Amino acid sequence: MAAELVGDMSATNALDVVIEGVAALRGEAATQNLETVLGRLAKTALVAVADADAVSVTQLEDGVPRTVASTDDAVIALDECQYAAGRGPGLQAATSLRPVRVAGADRDRFPEFTIAAENAGIRACLSVPVLLDDRDPGDVVGAFNVYSYRVEAFDPFDERLLRLLTTAASAAIGNARGWQHASTHAEQLATALVSRAEIDQAKGVLMAVHGFTSDQAFRHLKQISQRTNTKLNQVARKFMQDCTTDRLSKREPGGEAAGDSV
Repeated sequence: MAAELVGDMSATNALDVVIEGVAALRGEAATQNLETVLGRLAKTALVAVADADAVSVTQLEDGVPRTVASTDDAVIALDECQYAAGRGPGLQAATSLRPVRVAGADRDRFPEFTIAAENAGIRACLSVPVLLDDRDPGDVVGAFNVYSYRVEAFDPFDERLLRLLTTAASAAIGNARGWQHASTHAEQLATALVSRAEIDQAKGVLMAVHGFTSDQAFRHLKQISQRTNTKLNQVARKFMQDCTTDRLSKREPGGEAAGDSV
């Protein structure tokens, strides 16, 4: 009875850790990038799973895996071993959408990973897929990989606990990914606006100096871009820099204008 009571208390504590960890993220995930959110979830898993010694998170981006978070840099090499071999518990969990547990020598399924794990002292691994929505199996983020130095580590409760963590965190993960996409779009838009301004400035100078029309000035810049295999905004930027240098040099006695390629 005492042993059962201790076990129940441990399970309750683990559930409390998961609930608190997810609750803390919900209010902040909308302003944090995906890697930060996954990193915090990895730390929650490390505390919640009794036998966990390290946790990493594999993210699939356009089918290409990479480790985006880890509680211990030592296990990143194990993840990369899976990626290089094209097989391993984390990759299988992400592609099969099922938890995968490896304990002891398992060279038949994952020979490369097993050898690397043995060399690192890792004796067990539990990988669980991360989905944004259980109703949409195609929307896979990647997998949580939990590592242990004990071969007897991880049981069905740990598996269910991790599934609970990833399911409960799906909203936070979705918010973070949405924020990241929005942030990336905003950065791209800002870059585009800056590029447009540089091109417009260069066109204005060409129109003033050479009497070009707006279309003629643009075609002139575009021809240089194609001839030199340089992006159009970079051609415009260099032209404006050369114009500035040219004006400054002419103010100095005996100054010579910088070479103007435009």
